Amino acid sequence: MDEQLFFKKLNSLCTSKDIFDFLSSLEVMSDTMASGALQRISEVEVDDNGVKNPEEVLENEVFRALCFQFEFESSKLSNTGLLNALQALIKLRIDPQSTLMASLLSEGEERLGKGQLTVKNLCALGESLLELERPSWAMLEQIVNHMQEKDIEKWSPREMVMVYKMLQVTVSEGEQYQDLLNRMNSVTLTIVSQLSPKFTSIILNSLVVLHQTQAVPLVTALCKHSVKHIPYFTGDELVDVLEAFLYFGHREQIFTEVLETHVPKSIFTMHPQTVSKVMQYCCRKMILSKPIFDAVAEGFISNGDRFTTDQIAEYIIPFGTLNYLPPCASSLFGKLETILHTRFSHFQPHTLLKLLHSCVLIQRYPVNFLPKIFSPYFLQQLQAQPPGLDRTVTSQLTQLFLTVTLECPFYEGPKLLPKYQVKAFLKPHSSLDVHLLKRVKTGLLYLLKKRIYFASDVSTPYFYTVDIEIKLDEEGFVLPAAQCEEVHRRIALCVDGRNRFCVNSHNLLGEEAIKQRHLQLLGYEVVQIPFFDIESLQNCRKMADYLHKKIFPHTYGLSC
Repeated sequence: MDEQLFFKKLNSLCTSKDIFDFLSSLEVMSDTMASGALQRISEVEVDDNGVKNPEEVLENEVFRALCFQFEFESSKLSNTGLLNALQALIKLRIDPQSTLMASLLSEGEERLGKGQLTVKNLCALGESLLELERPSWAMLEQIVNHMQEKDIEKWSPREMVMVYKMLQVTVSEGEQYQDLLNRMNSVTLTIVSQLSPKFTSIILNSLVVLHQTQAVPLVTALCKHSVKHIPYFTGDELVDVLEAFLYFGHREQIFTEVLETHVPKSIFTMHPQTVSKVMQYCCRKMILSKPIFDAVAEGFISNGDRFTTDQIAEYIIPFGTLNYLPPCASSLFGKLETILHTRFSHFQPHTLLKLLHSCVLIQRYPVNFLPKIFSPYFLQQLQAQPPGLDRTVTSQLTQLFLTVTLECPFYEGPKLLPKYQVKAFLKPHSSLDVHLLKRVKTGLLYLLKKRIYFASDVSTPYFYTVDIEIKLDEEGFVLPAAQCEEVHRRIALCVDGRNRFCVNSHNLLGEEAIKQRHLQLLGYEVVQIPFFDIESLQNCRKMADYLHKKIFPHTYGLSC
């Protein structure tokens, strides 16, 4: 039978039985046709769960006859026939240690060594090896070495992707293939627009694994290109893309906008791990997307029982970090409480602490679980597992304890022992906008005339650090900052730069919101000085006028 006619007929068949019947009717066929038949069998018989009917396929006489010929005549096969058969048999889960597979792999290795394989052949062999549980690293390295000698500009997108995948598993700490990678990165940049969703995610993942931080133009182009593929990525592909955005520190406003359309539509069909990665992306990039967060909350209420403990934490923690309560907050946290009651002991200690700490940031108080958190047994568990009781962990414990002390006076459970409390909370590395603080201090100096009337970066006895503190006596007069007697009122100025808010938003982050809430409960008059109020104030006088109205709203304005 003519090969073209053969493949047309073969590709119209949808069951292995039909394929075997068709093959039985043929008197003779080429090795290309025979390997094509094996490939078609693997296509119809293999799904995500493996081979559908292994016995029906592997015990079939026609199948066994094909395998027999491939095993004992491997040296006579064309490159295409050999490599297509190898790919199909690996998909069909044929034992890699069997004499059939050993024969085909040995023949492939021999031709590789003799330099008889084209770029297409090399990539097909590499793809087959990567599918094996224990691939031959030496063969993969040999393939990559042969590919180095080829003209990269003539590679198809599929071939480019395969070499990236092979490099992922063959490149160790050394930079032996960095020159090849530099050339590949340059050529890939020219074909980005041709890449499918699958190829886009694979290359981005490879760039992460291979630490290609210098390939900025390619990363940027791939991230932009990925936007149009968002509705078509599989869950795993979208996870890889988001991981690349996080690793390379890339943010694309339109990417977030398309996610805001995609996630609400797909929330009930998306895998929880994919949703977790979306939330991690939003959280790390400080992106408060209400459409995404609202949809994720609804998804958690419906399906939270089926999530792993890590997924539960990854769904919920961003709500606290970004200081957002969705419309269905009572149902969301009711669901979380129910899950915690039934699965409390299943959570890793550090995961549990992060989860409960995130809840208090948005005034959701886990009082029913705090006796267990403050128990010596739980604290020992925290200490025994990395990172142990480091400064971040003890800060979270202290803030939990401070929260129930200030905001839950009815709590009568165990207290957090002083030895587990920090003296001061860690200040986030970028929490203070030094330039903005300097402008506010200049305005205050203009307003109060002397520098002695305010202090900056003031440590309080209550763990928090105040950006600027002003003390007043009983009559409302400003006292020198160093004076400790006759202090009637303390004003805490919170100079909130952009980095204390969610991106492109006036929504304070959870850590800053709880700090301002607690300072008020501790007796401070909290005055917020947000960046969006003062960035447009063009001179010192305007800044002083603004500060006067904010800090002393009931006194007369400044004299000229």
